[in-house]
Amino acid sequence: MEIPRQQQPLPVVHNAYTPKEAIEISSRTGAYKAHMRIDKTIVSSFMAGALLSFGGACYSVINTSTWLNENAPGVVRMFGALIFPFGLVVIVMTGADLCTGSFMYTSLAALHRRTSVLLMLRHWLITFFGNLAGALFVTCIIVGYGGVLSAPAYRTELLKIATTKAVTPEWHQIFLKAIGANWLVCLACFLACCAREFFSKVCAIWWPVFAFVLLGLDHVVANMFYIPMAIFLHHPDITVGYYIWKSMIPAALGNIVGGSVFVAFVYWYLFLIGESTEIIIDGDYYDTKSSPRSSVSSAVASSTEVPQHISKKDDGQMV
Repeated sequence: MEIPRQQQPLPVVHNAYTPKEAIEISSRTGAYKAHMRIDKTIVSSFMAGALLSFGGACYSVINTSTWLNENAPGVVRMFGALIFPFGLVVIVMTGADLCTGSFMYTSLAALHRRTSVLLMLRHWLITFFGNLAGALFVTCIIVGYGGVLSAPAYRTELLKIATTKAVTPEWHQIFLKAIGANWLVCLACFLACCAREFFSKVCAIWWPVFAFVLLGLDHVVANMFYIPMAIFLHHPDITVGYYIWKSMIPAALGNIVGGSVFVAFVYWYLFLIGESTEIIIDGDYYDTKSSPRSSVSSAVASSTEVPQHISKKDDGQMV
């Protein structure tokens, strides 16, 4: 009788980058973004603001449910939180520039001495106003004048959302909630860097963003849809100046802290500080000889040379 061959265990494939490799990829991404041409940064950030506003509009539609809001507010918020992340998924997968993601990417590149503080701040500034322009285009032109949310129920819900985000909370509360919001959003970007293929990236982005929306935290670019939309609908308590002081400034500052401190600095400290050897990604290493090595504390000692990689396997554009 033939003795059956002993079955061999199936090999286990770990199809993900390690946290150290993901931080290296994020650092390369930050260097690439900081040295991007200004005109491309403007267009890319405009697209990011527009795409995230589409997510905000979808959230507003789903959240317009009188019975659920009165009897099961957590359920309707969960449905909205399940839909909203598609905006960030499209932004990340198309390589668009969201300023809140830049707070993590370029901070990490500056800490890693792959770009200067001056270029980092330049990228923050350009992407912020580019996101604002894209968000206002969708808010006023597509949704506002296009009459997408012109039904009375939608108008009522939009005014209610704006009141919840800009009128009811105190300044410091918006700031603190904004820290949590971008902490989760930048974790989503970081987890996307851990993934190798499309579906895994989508899942990695979806759930941290789901959490920030479900908790009602404040994201400065997401609010660029909700609050201007309320101003467009003539909210009685919100003006442009009120929006800038009460919502935009604390949300932006909190998002900077959440992305640059709680994600970029923490994981740079855990995985990159004191690292003496280059971290290789799929056989590629970052060419430090041709990249700017300016100090984090010196904003003006920067090079305009775009950092080069040894090969084009991983240029950081898809994360």
